[in-house]
Amino acid sequence: MAMMRAPDLPGLAVLRYRDADYEVLRPGRFVLCAVSGTEIPLGELTYWSADRQEAYRSATEATKALLG
Repeated sequence: MAMMRAPDLPGLAVLRYRDADYEVLRPGRFVLCAVSGTEIPLGELTYWSADRQEAYRSATEATKALLG
């Protein structure tokens, strides 16, 4: 699977999402929600898709991404 290039934003972390956790590829303070584009502090990150390699701000955004 090809990795997408992350935008160069100060503090943006790059993660590899796995089923139950994630691996930090580039340290940072936050990731971006794939649906809303809002910043998600790493300490608040609880929703992501390992298949899509995307993070979501909440269950609402995760559901929107799943339903398309």
